[in-house]
Formats: sequence, structure tokens, C-alpha cells
Amino acid sequence: MKVCVTATSGNLDSQVDPRFGRCQYFVIVDSDTMEFEALPNTSASAVGGAGIQAAQTIANKGVKVVITGNVGPNAYQVLSAAGIDVITGAFGTVREVVNRFKKGELRESATAPTAPMGFGMGQGMSRGRGWGMGGGRGMGRGMRQFTPVIPPQPPVGVPMAPTPMMSREQEIQMLENQMKNLQQQLEQIKKRMEELRTQ
Repeated sequence: MKVCVTATSGNLDSQVDPRFGRCQYFVIVDSDTMEFEALPNTSASAVGGAGIQAAQTIANKGVKVVITGNVGPNAYQVLSAAGIDVITGAFGTVREVVNRFKKGELRESATAPTAPMGFGMGQGMSRGRGWGMGGGRGMGRGMRQFTPVIPPQPPVGVPMAPTPMMSREQEIQMLENQMKNLQQQLEQIKKRMEELRTQ
């Protein structure tokens, strides 16, 4: 079975990248043979829509399962529509998480998506560009042409799934999972820094 793991570099011993849409690499592993293909994530530097683009790339590779730290609602929607199971909360190396998956220790996320809308977006460089011509007293009528907002279209070749609605309890669970993931990642970073300092 083809399993895709988000990774910080392109091999089995690289750490899981906690981001889906902006991860550095996708390591696609055959879970039976452990043969793998490493793909640099060309969507990582996209200004917007990185998760959707990344999900489309993975869907086109025949992947059956994605293992990552967090996934946003748009990417989750595309992956689900393509019949791909999503497992979040993963940490460790690519090899470790694939082995845990093979042993049945990792399960499909019941509360996916695990990242809120807009989580991990761009560099925040945009500035307000409103015209401010209204003046609040009807002073701006007719001064600017109205441009209708066009809703986002479903990705090409992937049917649009309904947006998953979360209950209050599910959102609390999602946030608790995110907090746990961040704490684990922080521990890994501290451990690695200690290793580097003692070398």
C-alpha cells in the first residue's frame, strides 16, 4: 500500500514535518517493501492554496493513506474526496511512523481536519487596499464599480466534499490534539538541541 508521510527531508530517517500543505517533502512509501519515493513539495512556497495543491499532487500519486502532524480543512476535503485516509498527530521519523502504521498503532483521524482555516498561510505581507469611499452617509454610492466575489471552485478532477462541521466537543478535541502535537514537537526540538550541544 502506498503511504505518504510529510517529512523535513527526502528519506526514511527524516523527521515527520508537522505541516501538510507546507511540508518540505512528501515521502511516499510502499508499506510492504519500504521502497520509497521522495517528492519536494512544490506547493510549500505558494502564496495561497498550498494545502489544496499538495493534496492534488498526492491524489495523483495513487496514495491510499497520508500521515502528517496537522492538515487543514481544504486539504482534508480534497484528500477525503479522493478516497485517501488521513492520519494526524504523527511524530518521529518517516520509518518509525510507517512501522507504527503497519502495526495498527496509528488510526485515521476521527476529528480531521486538525488545523484551522488559514493555519500556516503565507508570510502576512498583504496590506489593506479598501477604498474607504463610503463615508458612512451614503457619500460613496456609485464611486467604485462593484466586483462580485466568486466562490472557490472545486479542484479539477476532484469532486467537492461537504465541509466537515465540527461540534464544540470535536473542536475541543482537535485543539487538545494540536496542543499535544506541539508539546511533542517542542520536546523533540529540545532533545535535538541537547544532542547538538554535546557533540
